[in-house]
Amino acid sequence: MTSKIRAAITGVQGYVPDYILTNAELETMVDTNDEWITSRTGVKERHILKGEGLGTSVMGIEAVRGLLEKTKTRPEDVELVICATVTADMHFPDTANLIAHAVGIKNAFCFDLGAACSGFLYALTTGAQFITSGSHKKVIVVGADKMSAIVDYTDRSTCIIFGDGAGAVLLEPDTTGHGIIDYRHHCDGSGVDLLQLKAGGSKYPATVDSVLAGEHNIYQNGRPVFKAAVSGMSSVVQEVMVRNNLVTDDIRWLVPHQANIRIIETVSRMADFPLERVMINIHKYGNTTAATIPLCLWDYEDQLTKGDNIILTAFGGGFTWGAIYIKWAI
Repeated sequence: MTSKIRAAITGVQGYVPDYILTNAELETMVDTNDEWITSRTGVKERHILKGEGLGTSVMGIEAVRGLLEKTKTRPEDVELVICATVTADMHFPDTANLIAHAVGIKNAFCFDLGAACSGFLYALTTGAQFITSGSHKKVIVVGADKMSAIVDYTDRSTCIIFGDGAGAVLLEPDTTGHGIIDYRHHCDGSGVDLLQLKAGGSKYPATVDSVLAGEHNIYQNGRPVFKAAVSGMSSVVQEVMVRNNLVTDDIRWLVPHQANIRIIETVSRMADFPLERVMINIHKYGNTTAATIPLCLWDYEDQLTKGDNIILTAFGGGFTWGAIYIKWAI
């Protein structure tokens, strides 16, 4: 009798640009200061992709190239690449295609997935289906965003939060009980007016007026988004734990989207999860949207042991939110 096939993460790699935008530098750009930023967001610095004509694919390419080298995976053996992003290089072709081309992945189909800060979770679940069906053996999932491209650096409520980065994982079949065990995802389109990028799509195509009005920059109504985020993430974590008969002591790490330190701390408290077992690196990178969770896994990789139970959770514009329960495989 064949054991159940699960999709296991068999490699993780991250990439952030060299340029670091510190709170001290932000003080010279907008009316803010380090104490205000740190107390409200937890961010001390964020990496920014500088240079003419450099898009999200640049960071995705570096993450995937490093992942292939690290896992000794031949580009020609990869069968699918999914890139979770809301800052694609262009409307088309997909950023996943650009990444695959640059690293020599020739035998895969590739596409982008947009679910804002929940994008990596949605993409991970999607990629896993191709593994568990038995149709694919090697799938790469990328979370990458160049948030500096859509941030207004005169708006202190948003520019202090976001940074640029990318993370990538390799998914492969596992029949030993490791890998993705369960997931729950949700959405609620009523949040559209609270967290959005208004212009640039088919509803509001780019015009001189839309650019001058700042409608190509991210807009966020902080208080209701905070409330929805903490409720969504804490409840879906508990939902996954109940579905799988888990208690807090069964989970080695909770890996939340790095939106804001206050959100992370509140989710930890509402989910009844000790903060010392919550992955946190927002102070180093800020909110990199689809990249935060893979960057956490990359940063904490040396603290993960094969067989560890971890839960990933995120909340993003849309609204989108979810959680994934994984038994670590490496």
